[in-house]
Parts: sequence; structure tokens; C-alpha cells
Amino acid sequence: MQTQFCSVGNIRPAARITQNEVQQSLKKTNSMKTAQLRIAKMGTAVMALFLSITMNAQVNGWNPELESDSKEALKTIIEKSPKLESFKKEAYGYAVFPRITKGAVGIGGAAGNGVVYKGDVIVGGSHLKQATVGIQFGGQQYVEVIFFENEEVFEKFTNGKLKFNAQASAVALKAGAAIDAAYQNGVAVFTATKGGLMYEASIGGQHFKYESKETE
Repeated sequence: MQTQFCSVGNIRPAARITQNEVQQSLKKTNSMKTAQLRIAKMGTAVMALFLSITMNAQVNGWNPELESDSKEALKTIIEKSPKLESFKKEAYGYAVFPRITKGAVGIGGAAGNGVVYKGDVIVGGSHLKQATVGIQFGGQQYVEVIFFENEEVFEKFTNGKLKFNAQASAVALKAGAAIDAAYQNGVAVFTATKGGLMYEASIGGQHFKYESKETE
């Protein structure tokens, strides 16, 4: 006796349905593995970049290259945004971080070394650190310049007591904006891409460790 199978309407043989499901499942599994591998590689690269800048913090001795990089970075962003020249001339002091590395894989952070000026005279160096929490991924490098309006806030910075709150953001200069409007609690902060273009960036949680040039 022969067993006969028939199809009714859109019902297909069970064997064919099972095979399709297996193929689709394999495709999804392979796609997920590929995506996870890419994310892992990108995460490793970002964290390696972040750790490299953190581990290479300036220690024991002045760094002439950092000084040169800071001057070049400040010159570049002033050329792109001439209004910053007014801050430079009128500020009690300022700090220039020519290369801040920011990385994030879930929990992010940023770090960088900078040069501190009182007037136009270099008086020391500073190490910046920042921790951020939230859903995030990626990495970038940028320049940050901090202008100090008076001696009181400058000493607060050099004493390691200056820290930006979670809502703090750097200022992006716009045409017609008042120069003094950028100061908040005696501090004006600007960030720029490596090409000198100004943009707003979150600086919440940044804190600084200052070291006098005389003791380095």
C-alpha cells in the first residue's frame, strides 16, 4: 500500500517548512555573530585608544612637544573663530588641551594633557579626566580651551577644586554673540574638532589635576 500526501490551500509539506526554518535560523545566527564580532573589534579599538592617552599622562618632566601642540591648537581655532582672541587677551589665564581622547563602550570617558597659562606665560600643565554614563559607543579626539575670568577661579582650577557639573557644555561661538555671555561662574569653555571648527560638547564631570612647571 502506498501512502499519498496532498496539499490543501497554502499548506506545504512539513519537511519543506522545517528546512526553510533551519536555513533562516542559520542566517540569523551568522548575522548576529558577525555583528557581535564587529562590535567587539570596534570596542577594543576605542578602549585601546582611550587607555593609550590615559597611560601616557605627562609625568616627571616638562613636555616641550605638548607645549608646541597647545600653541598650534590655540592658533588654529582662533584663526577659525577670531572672537576667541578677545578671550585670550582679557582672560586672567587659560588652559589648552590640544588632544582630548574620548571613548565609549556603554560607559565612556575622556582624558588628555594640557598647558596652563597665566596671562600669556606658561605656568604649568594639567591632566583632564572625564567619566560619562549612558548608552553610547564610539571615539573621537578634539581640542578644548578653558578661559579663566579672574584670579579666584584660576586658583580654584590650579588647586584641583574646579569640576564641571553634569549639565555643563562647551560653547560654540556664533555670529553676533556677546563675548561675556560665554562665561559661566568665571569660566568659558570651547571645544573644537582637530581642524579648528567649533562645536558644542558635553564637558560634565570633567576634573583636573594641575602641576606647576617649576616642580615638573
